[in-house]
Amino acid sequence: MRTVSILFSILTAATAANAQFTVSGSIAPAQEGQKLYFVSEDGNTRDSSVLKDGRFSFKTAYKPAPDDMFALILEGKQYPMLLVSENNEVEIQGDAGSFPVAKTVKGGQQTEWMQAYHKTMEPVLNKVKELNSEASVISGDDEAAKAAFRAKATDFETELMNTGMNFVKTHPKAQASLFLLYGELKDRLTEDEFSRQFGSLDVKVRNSKFGRSIAAEISSANAEKADAGTAKDFEQKDPKGKTVKLSSFRGKYVLIDFWASWCGPCRQENPNVVAAYHKFKNKNFTILGVSLDKSKSAWLEAIEQDRLEWTQVSDLQGWANAAAQLYRVQGIPQNFLVDPNGKIIASNLRGRALEKKLAEILK
Repeated sequence: MRTVSILFSILTAATAANAQFTVSGSIAPAQEGQKLYFVSEDGNTRDSSVLKDGRFSFKTAYKPAPDDMFALILEGKQYPMLLVSENNEVEIQGDAGSFPVAKTVKGGQQTEWMQAYHKTMEPVLNKVKELNSEASVISGDDEAAKAAFRAKATDFETELMNTGMNFVKTHPKAQASLFLLYGELKDRLTEDEFSRQFGSLDVKVRNSKFGRSIAAEISSANAEKADAGTAKDFEQKDPKGKTVKLSSFRGKYVLIDFWASWCGPCRQENPNVVAAYHKFKNKNFTILGVSLDKSKSAWLEAIEQDRLEWTQVSDLQGWANAAAQLYRVQGIPQNFLVDPNGKIIASNLRGRALEKKLAEILK
């Protein structure tokens, strides 16, 4: 999952004296010499400590704003413990085995809500580990096992969405909802739905430092969409080496679908795209798949395995794919729905959202 990469990098640095925000406590049973990192969302604080008898203490060299976000990152653990500096001190009693869920945390309502977020997401993250373990032992030619796994992955996506959306709905005043919405749900929602969910949060949360940055991103995206008007044309080669232009599809609704053979979420989403294609392909609709692969053989194998019958193109440059750069694709799967006049009318349509949107416009 992409949560850690959104806000934090594991960096180390010394912290000056006379700090204004203190985080202390214990994490037991920590391994001898295990490191704990303390970092801020804005990068102004980067500190680390070797745990001794599980105990730790960190201080900032400045007084943070009440809505500043911090993270404790325990060496060997994938996910950080998130904190908010609304109080001057945070005291934590934790367990290395259940990190980032703590036994007790004292440090203000926002930090308590962060713990509620960790507890809510714990079973979901455990499911991720189970699915990853299961996927690692599936044979490449075991189609039945792969189909069964994709079904489980689809169920997991539904569980994640329901869990996340319910937390956001019941915690509108929590910065944790903002973090969850941007970190776990953004790529699973349409741009319009993401904007609506953001707008449902309490005004104080939306006006937090992180909230303002998200609001600016939404505003920029809306402005770019308004200015863009027509989908930018591009051309790449199909598997047989024939050059295909996006503009050659003018007069049809076309879904530009960015994906790759190595992208697990893309492969999990492909059955939904296949179903939508077969349901609407006779209603002036088609798909142009753009692969971010580097290996042509892996690309072609995935096309065959996932039964992607529509036009596929790639320049085999991976993340440097020229079309992906043109459309500022930063994560996949990603798609853009273009109308017969070449105007982008929707984006990031996944799961049921794709079929729902197509049903609205292709009556």
